[in-house]
Amino acid sequence: MTHTLTPPNTETPEQRNGGRHAFAGAYLGWMFDGYETFATVLVASFVVNDLVGKDASPYYVGAILAITLLSWAIGGLASGVLADRFGRRKVMIVSNLWYAICAGLTALAPSYGVLLVLRFLTGLGMGAEWGGGSSLVAETAPPRRRGLRLAFLQSGFGIGFLIATGVWQLVNQGNPGDWRWMYALGVVPALLVLYIRRLASDSPLWVKVDQQRRALTEAVSSGSVSSAKAAEFLKPSISQVFSHPVYRRRVLMLTLGALASMIGWWAVSTWIPAYARSILVGTTDDVPSAVTLVVLAYNAAGIVGYLVNGWLADLVGRKPVIFTFFVASVALTPCMFLIPDSKGSLIFWAAVNGFFTLGQMTWLALYPSELFPTNVRATGMTLVFNLARFPAAIGALISASLITTFGSISDAAIVIGCAGYGLGVIVALFLGPETRGTNLPAPVDIAEITSTEEGAQR
Repeated sequence: MTHTLTPPNTETPEQRNGGRHAFAGAYLGWMFDGYETFATVLVASFVVNDLVGKDASPYYVGAILAITLLSWAIGGLASGVLADRFGRRKVMIVSNLWYAICAGLTALAPSYGVLLVLRFLTGLGMGAEWGGGSSLVAETAPPRRRGLRLAFLQSGFGIGFLIATGVWQLVNQGNPGDWRWMYALGVVPALLVLYIRRLASDSPLWVKVDQQRRALTEAVSSGSVSSAKAAEFLKPSISQVFSHPVYRRRVLMLTLGALASMIGWWAVSTWIPAYARSILVGTTDDVPSAVTLVVLAYNAAGIVGYLVNGWLADLVGRKPVIFTFFVASVALTPCMFLIPDSKGSLIFWAAVNGFFTLGQMTWLALYPSELFPTNVRATGMTLVFNLARFPAAIGALISASLITTFGSISDAAIVIGCAGYGLGVIVALFLGPETRGTNLPAPVDIAEITSTEEGAQR
């Protein structure tokens, strides 16, 4: 059983400042994750041309994207358990440092095999950053503004996409090794470690739970408490989630929803550049610049979509907004891949599509954070967010085969995108309770556990 816990109203100025700095650290970390993700999408083919050869199979490109998604999911799953046990701030520090080191080493990769290993290691750090940062932001946001606060956090991913696009325009001079500069810039997040370590602080909610856990551990060790509730509270967070029937069902339904978002987004966003290129060839003198404009339109509109999604979620509720964005994504995916026949129409439909298909990702940080108590919040959130990445990784690996199977990029994107978002429409009806404006759930207080034990002993 869980109870709501009102965020402390007695925060000191130092705690408030620490929360603001924690948000800034989480935002910047997620922004660099977005940069690294889209940088890989942009340069993967150039990497293969340089390290394997110009006639290499498309599967080499798919393997780079797939290994990144796979390791991201593994790192994300681990980070939730670690953030619940050791704190959100510590996980942010370690993950950013790990990611920065491995991204910098990727720029020096001498062969394709070494690059794959480094991409796997980099992905672990990328995945780990989100769990600590998103749970920390959720726990420090005012209940009535939590949607918009987490929307701002999620929008950092889209900002990272824009930065990656702009940087690639600057460093791509047509040389075989230009792609290395994109990864060399990945060392910048190492500076975040200094910032987070010096100025950011953990949320008062997690600090309270950690104090309870320590006190209860000591009580159990001394033999003064031995109840089943105490044992439950001290189990690893992932065991607590899967042993609790309500949380287990929530993880299942939320993961199906996350799978819908991930598959749909992957099918749309990763194929937009190639699709735009196929439409623009022969219609403009500078195809690469035109494709860049299309990609920028998709991502810029997606950033607006993130923010509008969060604002609407605070205004009318989480579930109506989730449902509406899924429905709109189903309707607009065919529009993106059937209607455009010029640069102008490509930019327009990419923007409209991006507003919903990218902007809908706000719910993945917001809604799950409100369905799990503090002691397992990061675990629950990262289970939902990262379990869905495994099928997406498989999709990236077999991307070329899917295009061949369906006959064209547009057909593959429409079928897979609409199937994904269609699943989301159905799942959105059964996700869970409405949580707009509510306080975050918290675990049973240690006082209840000890008082129950004392009463039994009497």
